[in-house]
Amino acid sequence: MGTTRHLVALLLAAALTPSPGFAAGAPCYRGVNLSGGEYGERDAIYGTNYIYPSEQTIRYFAEKGMTIIRLPFRWERLQPALGGRLDDDELKRMSDTVGLIREQGMAVLLDPHNFGYYDKAQVGTAPASDAAFADFWARLAVEFANQDGVLFGLMNEPYDIKATDWLDAANAAIRAIRAVGARNLILVPGTSWSGAHSWEKDVIGGANGTVMLGVRDPLDFYAYEVHQYLDVDSSGTHATCEGAAAAVEAIVGVTAWLKRNHKRGFLGEFGASTDKDCMSGLTKIYATMSENSDVWLGWSYWAAGEWWPADEPFNVQPGRGAERPQMRLLAASAKTDADACSAVKSKGN
Repeated sequence: MGTTRHLVALLLAAALTPSPGFAAGAPCYRGVNLSGGEYGERDAIYGTNYIYPSEQTIRYFAEKGMTIIRLPFRWERLQPALGGRLDDDELKRMSDTVGLIREQGMAVLLDPHNFGYYDKAQVGTAPASDAAFADFWARLAVEFANQDGVLFGLMNEPYDIKATDWLDAANAAIRAIRAVGARNLILVPGTSWSGAHSWEKDVIGGANGTVMLGVRDPLDFYAYEVHQYLDVDSSGTHATCEGAAAAVEAIVGVTAWLKRNHKRGFLGEFGASTDKDCMSGLTKIYATMSENSDVWLGWSYWAAGEWWPADEPFNVQPGRGAERPQMRLLAASAKTDADACSAVKSKGN
């Protein structure tokens, strides 16, 4: 508890003037992950092995006050051969889904949900070289370049890759995105699952909190994406929340890091069951981000989607019309006044 009080004092002492293109006030991106597009193997059959969210599901979350959908997909299906063109059918499915999300007034965060791999090749190693990763992002960025409300998340939870190597890959992708003229907001994760709890720890090849300060964006229009669960090992695999206090402290710690380094953050994944300690921890995490919206752009809860089992503890997909307790908490946290963040940097800035 002493550590937490010290960090809170740091937050109160720190001040940061909002950067152009970002709103002050409450975090403007408040939403959920709509899971399904990342399911199955690369040759999976659409509608049988994987699915994108329906218009009904998208509308439900818009009506609950969500302002962003994180949209996971599988890199190998969208780009069947490294260095090759994007698959027309898969790209259309994704584009149609983005259109539905935007029609409901929500932003969308594109999320290659590959954990830092293409098939079994780790990003930065042959054949999934930094150049191949950059090529993929150049092709995807062209398709959505400067579309209002479309954000680019470089990669879901890279792991088992040195922080220095991941930084090289991330910077290669950022250069490629900007080279094709895309001014969309880019979210940059760290290695080691991009965990908030380990952000400043040297887990593999340096601490994210040190190494990832080396991100270079010609437009300076990016934010860091972190993930944090509330169970005992921060894995998001347990229904109980013995780690709730540690999770809150982790978010407080990242908040202090963001302020200290004049950076912005986004909590791309977090989730918990309806356990009392879990719900209390979620409430405190929301409060921390809302009270520090000068550095937190927002959050997206994990998860929802038509194919999630009804008994999955973290699930907020409505079942038979019933609103889940976590969804009530999400909706209450979303009911704040905030100007919309810009997802595309204007040419004048």
